[in-house]
Amino acid sequence: MKAKSLLGLREKSSLKEIKNKYKNLMKKWHPDKHKDNIEKATKMSVKINEAYKTILEYTSHYEYPFDEESIKAKYQSPSDWMKDRFGNKKNMI
Repeated sequence: MKAKSLLGLREKSSLKEIKNKYKNLMKKWHPDKHKDNIEKATKMSVKINEAYKTILEYTSHYEYPFDEESIKAKYQSPSDWMKDRFGNKKNMI
């Protein structure tokens, strides 16, 4: 995705990370900081804004699973995670 690359996002990025990347790029490419090449900075600012808008539009249509099993799988304790993956080793020893 072109917008993801422009903003420098990882494959999995949090909304907080998306916003931080956007803010940092806008600070970097703000036309006031590039008085020697305002036209290029303005074009980059427009591209960054469009990429950010595209990413936010995409994330606003994401569906989050709220079933109990999905929530438990995502937020289980480390010991529960180990048991789910490798079973209870006490019985094997």
